[in-house]
Amino acid sequence: MTFFGGAGAAGGWSGGGNWQNNLRPNSLKRSTDGWDDDELGSVYNHRVVVRLFQFVKPYRGRLMLALIGTLGYAAMTRTMPLAIAGLIAVASGEKVGKVDLGGWLVAASGHNIRSLNAWGTVYILLAATSAIFYYTQLTSTGWIGHRLLLGLRRDMFAHLQKLGLRFYDNNEVGRVMSRVTSDVTSLQDLMTSGFLTVIGDIAGIGISVGFLLYFDTRLALVTFTVVPLLVITMAVWQSYSRTAFIRVRQAIAVVNANLQENVSGVRVIQSLSREDENAQRFDQINQQNLRANVNAGRLTAAVTPAVEVIVALGMSLVVCYGGYRALHGDMTVAALIGFALQLQLFFDPVRDLVLQYTQLQRAMAGGERVLEVLDTKPEFEDAEDAIDIDDVTGRVDFNHVTFRYVDDVPVLDDIDLHVVPGETIAFVGQTGAGKTTLTALLPRFYDVTEGSIEIDGIDVRKISHKSLSRRMGLVLQEPFLFSGTVTENIRYGREDATDAEIEDAARTVGAHDFIARLGEGYGTYLHERGMNLSVGQRQLISFARAIIARPRILILDEATANVDTQTEVIVQRALSTLLEGRTSFVIAHRLSTIRNADRIVVLEHGRIVEQGKHDDLLALGGRYSNLYRMTYEQHPVGANGAAASNGKPAANGHGAAAIVRPAT
Repeated sequence: MTFFGGAGAAGGWSGGGNWQNNLRPNSLKRSTDGWDDDELGSVYNHRVVVRLFQFVKPYRGRLMLALIGTLGYAAMTRTMPLAIAGLIAVASGEKVGKVDLGGWLVAASGHNIRSLNAWGTVYILLAATSAIFYYTQLTSTGWIGHRLLLGLRRDMFAHLQKLGLRFYDNNEVGRVMSRVTSDVTSLQDLMTSGFLTVIGDIAGIGISVGFLLYFDTRLALVTFTVVPLLVITMAVWQSYSRTAFIRVRQAIAVVNANLQENVSGVRVIQSLSREDENAQRFDQINQQNLRANVNAGRLTAAVTPAVEVIVALGMSLVVCYGGYRALHGDMTVAALIGFALQLQLFFDPVRDLVLQYTQLQRAMAGGERVLEVLDTKPEFEDAEDAIDIDDVTGRVDFNHVTFRYVDDVPVLDDIDLHVVPGETIAFVGQTGAGKTTLTALLPRFYDVTEGSIEIDGIDVRKISHKSLSRRMGLVLQEPFLFSGTVTENIRYGREDATDAEIEDAARTVGAHDFIARLGEGYGTYLHERGMNLSVGQRQLISFARAIIARPRILILDEATANVDTQTEVIVQRALSTLLEGRTSFVIAHRLSTIRNADRIVVLEHGRIVEQGKHDDLLALGGRYSNLYRMTYEQHPVGANGAAASNGKPAANGHGAAAIVRPAT
């Protein structure tokens, strides 16, 4: 079942807010599924970078080392053509560039072995230094990246644990998972290798421009004439590629959503023999994804040859114009070769920037989405003067409580209910009457819209959340067990519980016998959600987990709805132990739990319409009586919960038939 329903508008973080207005003043059009996750961001957003730098700040020493490595590598690699030109100049007796290289590296006329050895040594030193700088860059960025990944995921996980249920009502699980995984990875790339690579490329272009002008100013200016053509080509390509890559992300989002839905609903699919139909539908969605990726692939395949043609054009100008000048003695062959090698290094970072443009957009968008999560404020936080409650008697007062999931749609309306310590309250009513919502307000999964809820006379909004949680136990219709051993699952509510206390809790709720029969007893490892146990067994373990936490207030939300009759007998015994001496709120389909409650509260359209004991409400002949007879008389059961074999109502001590599953 869905524990807490809500009518909040879908769309989650993309719904706006101060963060979005500040960081995305020109927000992009929302994607087809209502989220902005599939949009590409700007190449550079200064505010995002400043915010994200706070995560890198603890590693600024390593960051500086990585920056030195990046810039050093760019400088060394672009100095190497000068050494090659020097070797050629020495071999041919020429000068390099406009001036002598000076001193012991002079390229004298004729063959100079000393100068040749010197230039060879310089080249080897440049290559070795370049390798050292490159190694420094890679190791430093890797060190920073993995720690950034660790810190971001840790902070996001901790923050997500604090967000209220309304947040999860309005956001798909897959989207939340994507932000913690793929978006953080994109951000890791952005804050380490991405930015540093861009900085290195820009620095490399600047150094190359300097060397090109050094080798020959006129030839450099002629070569630069192809740059505007390159800029125009890239601008046109980006206008098409941006849309294409957005469609790729949207298409894969639909594929993932459909895949998750089909995996989660595989039991229903197989029970209705929908395998073929669903496979066809998935194939259609996958075909759309294929077309989007093929289109994006064509654009990516087109840009690289286009850039190469422009590079070849620039190199042709060098060969033709430079060769002409070399033939006429206006330029040395050594300088021409050095210029050509440097020109190649000039265009290499240009290629990198072209290929990284979209990657930077995606990484920046990932950074925006990560910050959106971290900037999402919990629906409520502990007040500054919040108090801890060490011990409570269990008195609960609902003082004219009104609650709305969305404006103008009241789910609960003026609920005024006062519960004495140790009292068991059963909520009944048709689906949508507000039973589950009412119990959700007590542990502050949601806050009341109007009125107040008090525990021992203290407003729950003035009690620290951790303290409030320690005083409450919650058992749901669908028990959720975590991957781990039986012992770990029972101990989940109280980490300091001993093995003896865990076994005692299991015995109390009747779970010890079946646990002992498991392969490794309490050390048996449970699969995801405890699926290697039956529903009844999972429920008994959840009871043991609730009782070991020693709650003073207990909430049972249809905790016996999915167990068989035999297991129900065990569960009812466990319930009698669980409820004893505790203030309890029970939403139940099982008659025995409702009938034995101290008070039954009938809800209709978010209002209390009747309350009292089982017999009194039957005698009243109101809504509870009508609901009881309308549903129960068709399914008579004996007093022990077993169905009557003769089909006639069995005596239950109240002059009415008892049933297994009333529609409450």
